[in-house]
Amino acid sequence: VQLQASGGGLVQAGGSLRLSCAASGIIFSINTMSWYRQAPGKQRELVASITSGGTADYIDSVKGRFTISRDNAKNTVYLQMSSLKPEDTAVYYCNSKRAVLGRSQIYWGQGTLVTVSS
Repeated sequence: VQLQASGGGLVQAGGSLRLSCAASGIIFSINTMSWYRQAPGKQRELVASITSGGTADYIDSVKGRFTISRDNAKNTVYLQMSSLKPEDTAVYYCNSKRAVLGRSQIYWGQGTLVTVSS
């Protein structure tokens, strides 16, 4: 199983970035896909998730600025980030999750760094 995240970088406040996470080794279409982030000195937090049926959810601090989407044909999940703020600076990780025999099967990508300058 591999989740390959990409698209991070340095951007000025107010700018945009699109993160991608390409999955292999899982049945992508039946997994809930999520983006987490971890800022220096802070715990990892869930930023956005999208179910196999396409229902998206976001933490309050990114609502209206970030959009999560998925392309099942490409086994890829995206995070479009706009109106970026310095507090969005973090390593962003993608995550896949599905229930298998009553347990959660979870995989993580390697992370991609997003730095927002003020």
